[in-house]
Amino acid sequence: MPLLPEGHPEKIFREDGLRLDGRKPDDLRDLRIEIGVLKNADGSAMVCHGKNRIIAGAYGPREVHPRHLAQSDTGILQVQYRMSTFSVGERKSPVPGRREKEISMVIQHALEPVLFLEQYPNSTIDIFIQVMTADGGTRCASITAAALALADMGIPMRDLVTGVAVGKVDNKPILDLADYEDKWEEGAADMPVAVMMNEKKITLLQLDGQVGIDEYERMLDLAIKGAEGVYEAQKEALRKKYTSEIVGGR
Repeated sequence: MPLLPEGHPEKIFREDGLRLDGRKPDDLRDLRIEIGVLKNADGSAMVCHGKNRIIAGAYGPREVHPRHLAQSDTGILQVQYRMSTFSVGERKSPVPGRREKEISMVIQHALEPVLFLEQYPNSTIDIFIQVMTADGGTRCASITAAALALADMGIPMRDLVTGVAVGKVDNKPILDLADYEDKWEEGAADMPVAVMMNEKKITLLQLDGQVGIDEYERMLDLAIKGAEGVYEAQKEALRKKYTSEIVGGR
């Protein structure tokens, strides 16, 4: 079976009202998380969300390079998001594109509110994200992975950040769009969201497409519901790693 669907389907919903992959409109895709997957990183995580395969490594706090980027009153967060040349159906150029640079900045801004950067003047925390396989919602899954890499690093954080996308397809709100749903053009909209779950604070909200106020509110409620499911998976993955380390250390 190919990693990504060939072409795009003629419809999004089956006759029974379910999506083509059997999900209800408010269902997440399968989600699997592993913590500590990179031996040489200070913290790392792999998120397998649907057919997305994303690895994040976190390093620091450490000296800033180049030095002119250092700030004497605070630390900085630097994020590098990259898609592998084989991550999509058609080979991607290995040169970082405008979209990758934009998503790197978006992820950085989504994560900064949970970090106590003021405690690390003249220092940087670096996050490197590699998308191995892409199938829609990679920026949201990357935020989920990057937040876990930071937590695995052991740096103080106000909360985890959880990423999830919600959209409108055929004028119906749906959660966690796969690639073929994200590219659907009839009555479509896409809204990536990142949330600090404890306080329900939104650190990222983008909207591509047109929606009414009522539609927007329904989509945002659906995104928060989906984020709760991802958040539980994040916490369970962290518990699993550190529980096994405690047991193994006895």
